[in-house]
Amino acid sequence: MGKKKNKNKKKKVNAKKERYAKFRKEQPSTMAFTTPDITPEQQKQRQEDENNIGLFWRYNKRRPITKGVGAKSKR
Repeated sequence: MGKKKNKNKKKKVNAKKERYAKFRKEQPSTMAFTTPDITPEQQKQRQEDENNIGLFWRYNKRRPITKGVGAKSKR
């Protein structure tokens, strides 16, 4: 039931897409990311910082809330 489609008919152009096409930028398919070269002193500082962060997360874990407003009921 319904009309048959005309194969020779051109598609309707979306006016809004045409109007704003100039603002769209082409995105590169892959991002080229390279880290800058750092001096040995900077490498040492970075390693110390990472060790400090690792120690912090190792020994300062969040304790579960047992009392108060934030505690969940075990019922």
